[in-house]
Amino acid sequence: MNTRDTFLKEFRGQTIGSVTTQSTTEESFQNEVLRPILKLQNDLFIASFTNYISKNKVDFYSNSADKKSTIIEKAIQKDIKFRNALKGMIIGLFTADEYAVYVKNSSNINKRMMSMLVERLKSQVQLFEI
Repeated sequence: MNTRDTFLKEFRGQTIGSVTTQSTTEESFQNEVLRPILKLQNDLFIASFTNYISKNKVDFYSNSADKKSTIIEKAIQKDIKFRNALKGMIIGLFTADEYAVYVKNSSNINKRMMSMLVERLKSQVQLFEI
C-alpha cells in the first residue's frame, strides 16, 4: 500500500457500522469507506450547503423544517454542479483500490453516497440557522 492510501485510511478512522461475511460489496464499501468519509467531511458539507443557499439566493431560513428538508433534497438531486462538487469531496478521499471498486459500480454507489449525504444534512438542519 502506498503512502497516500495508508494516510487516507488512518486519517478517515474506523469503519462505521458492521461488516460481516454476509455483507454485500456495496454494504462493506458504505461502512468501510463512505460513512467515515462523510463523518470526516461533515463540516465541509455544512459550509458548502450554507454557501449554496447564499449563492443561489434560496429562501431557506424562513421555511418550516419539512420545507428545509425538501430544499436540501432538491438541491442535491437537481443541481448537477452542486451534486458533482459534493461527490468530488467524497471521491477525493478514496484510495486507488477504493476508486477501482467505485468505478465498477459507480451508479449504485453514487445513489448511496447522495442518499446518505441528504440524510446527514437533513438531520443537522438546525446548523443552517442564521
